[in-house]
Amino acid sequence: MSGATVAAVAPRTRQRTAEARRRAFLTTVANHAVAIALTAAFVLPLFFVVTTSLMTQQQALNPHDLIPHPFQWRNYTDIFSEEPILRYGWNTLVYAGLATLGVVLSSVPVAYALSVIKWRGQRVVFLLVISTMMLPSQVTIVPLFLLFKQFGWIGSLKPLIVPAFLGDAFSIFLLRQFFLTIPSELVDAARVDGANEFQIMWHIVVKVAKPAIAAVGLFQFLYCWNDFFGPLIYSLNNDKIWTLSVGLQQFTTIHRGVLWNQQMAASVVFMLPVIIVFLIAQKAFIEGITLTGVKG
Repeated sequence: MSGATVAAVAPRTRQRTAEARRRAFLTTVANHAVAIALTAAFVLPLFFVVTTSLMTQQQALNPHDLIPHPFQWRNYTDIFSEEPILRYGWNTLVYAGLATLGVVLSSVPVAYALSVIKWRGQRVVFLLVISTMMLPSQVTIVPLFLLFKQFGWIGSLKPLIVPAFLGDAFSIFLLRQFFLTIPSELVDAARVDGANEFQIMWHIVVKVAKPAIAAVGLFQFLYCWNDFFGPLIYSLNNDKIWTLSVGLQQFTTIHRGVLWNQQMAASVVFMLPVIIVFLIAQKAFIEGITLTGVKG
């Protein structure tokens, strides 16, 4: 190639390289802009809640006050003195903890039977289990309420905890999808060695499926912690078993108006345990969701 040709090609090559760099830079800026916008959409409401919880009532009602001046730390002590927040928190922890334990203990054997063990009618039973997810809880609340009333459970946490030990369709679905990804050679080898189904489930499947089980447990815990409908219906005005979600709603009713600063302080107290649990279990939760496939 002659020197003149090289001289003509070099500028065009540099121009294409510059255009590629410019395009890559603009793409990076666009991606970060979208990420920043999404982050702001999630962080700004939380920022508003936290800052309002540290304001006086007058500052909270002033749209121009975005930063507390001065910081009203007593809002957090006031809500503990005016409402039994610790009792509400304990009731919520008991409900969420036992219900999560019940869902995990009951869903794992069902998911194992619907995935690892092969039997006639398995797919039909699985479809019946999944179909219950399409039934809104509001449809079954009346017959369940009447049933639990006959048992004498209304006004207690039993209607919220005991059914969790009978399985959950969503949890069974997630666990089944994960169990289907476990190599069948592991199960066959255990059967050849003389292990029964319970031993295979406990010593092989459960150990391999720990991330999926952690994800299911976290899903159930967060649902129970934020549940408002169930505790409100079954408590039947028994404030001794109110959870944080019900107590937070009643906080507004008792004061005959919204004390926004104290309301936001109570909301921070309500959210803090959930945030801590998620940060602790974040790795297992993400791993469980990632590994839970959609294999049929």
